[in-house]
Amino acid sequence: MLHELCFRLNDEAITLSNFGSTDTLLDFIREQKNLAGTKEGCNEGDCGACTIAMGELENGELVYRPVNACIQLLGMAHGKHVITVDHLSKEGEALHPVQDAMASHHGSQCGFCTPGIVMSLYCLHEDRKDPPTRETVNTWLAGNLCRCTGYRPIVDAAMESCFGPTVPSSHPTDEMSAIDPSQSLFVGNDDAFFAAPATLKEALDLYAKHPDATPVAGATDVGLWVTKRLDELPKILFLGRIQGFSDIAVDTDGLTMGAGVTYEAALSHLAEIDPDIAELILRIGSRQVRASGTIGGNVANGSPIGDTPPLLIVLEAEVELQSADKKRSMPIEEFFIEYGKQDRKASELLTSIQVPALKPGEHLRCSKITKRFDQDISAVMAAFKITLKGDRIAAARIAYGGMAGTPKRANSAEQLLQGISISDEAAWSPAIAALSDDFAPMSDMRASASYRMTAAQNLLRKALLEIGGTSSDATRVTMTRPDDLEAAE
Repeated sequence: MLHELCFRLNDEAITLSNFGSTDTLLDFIREQKNLAGTKEGCNEGDCGACTIAMGELENGELVYRPVNACIQLLGMAHGKHVITVDHLSKEGEALHPVQDAMASHHGSQCGFCTPGIVMSLYCLHEDRKDPPTRETVNTWLAGNLCRCTGYRPIVDAAMESCFGPTVPSSHPTDEMSAIDPSQSLFVGNDDAFFAAPATLKEALDLYAKHPDATPVAGATDVGLWVTKRLDELPKILFLGRIQGFSDIAVDTDGLTMGAGVTYEAALSHLAEIDPDIAELILRIGSRQVRASGTIGGNVANGSPIGDTPPLLIVLEAEVELQSADKKRSMPIEEFFIEYGKQDRKASELLTSIQVPALKPGEHLRCSKITKRFDQDISAVMAAFKITLKGDRIAAARIAYGGMAGTPKRANSAEQLLQGISISDEAAWSPAIAALSDDFAPMSDMRASASYRMTAAQNLLRKALLEIGGTSSDATRVTMTRPDDLEAAE
């Protein structure tokens, strides 16, 4: 058991035996280490001004991802390499290619957002996996706002600097390897602590002893409890170092994801089920959020507007929960009881999610309705799985988020669709109208009740049209599907 937080900040080895359980990485960088290049903007993971590069050992290599430092708890940096914009070039030395291109293309005016943009592009420069397109750059920069320069020169700078020759870099792989991943971390005492257990047994034993502790995976939500609600969370149980907690197992029956699997890690596997899922994941937060946020956290949080639960419900996923002395599983739809209440007992952790593969004749669609395309919370989230036998709908699973106090199935609409022809549009009308029996949505800042109902009905109609053979070119403004995909299914 380790009692000191150890990580590397730029060229400096950091060792801390005393820090607050909810101290943020951003506050440490700016206030303790006086590295003011990293900015504090929204303080909720939206604007990207605080973006840093977080390096983590994977198969013996340091892999760097952009992370919002404002909602990263300091203890989550254990065993990692944190790079800030101050590190990219020293005084009197040549600028990093990203910095040089930003300057030559006039990609900065006031400069407040620039350090975060540079760090996102630094991670893209290091990544070298995505195709060298403007679309790639736009995806990487979706979490970095700039309101005075405009994005064209920034994207121009990225195209010039991120896909050219690599810059020799010396990352401290040996130093990071010296931090033993099999050692658990506990800093504090029984009244207040930051704990990062290395095994699930240690996590469950600690949670049994401290059922008032707050489990944290990616902190993309809990971080806001700290920075916006100003919650006092004296006991933090960080799950991000549990061995096997981020594993993904794939076989012919489907996939099993540990509850610590991030959106980024899940993307390629879920995309194999259906391309609509890939488009959904790419609209969850930003690159920074997807690198930290977890599917398990999205489910365990129980939000009625969470993006993945409606999808997982129609896919008939099951969740596994464990305590120190018991393990149990249930269909994911049974996990959500009512607003703010889930079927998770004290000292019980959600540990994995099992997602079955689509069977022959099953067709999937999912849609997310928001005020803006990128990085926005759903007003309505819809998912549909329609099973066809010939021209007839043999079964339907329909689930929505944002339409009730929990993610919820449309039972009446499902029943009315069974047995009708997928090509008989007039026959769908009773099922579409029945959504008003299944849901009584509320009005709030994101959408009115009437808008939500109209959107939900139109999304169901769109899904049935596409599954019935209408090209998505006629039903979508963007994110169209290959015309021959339905035939391939």
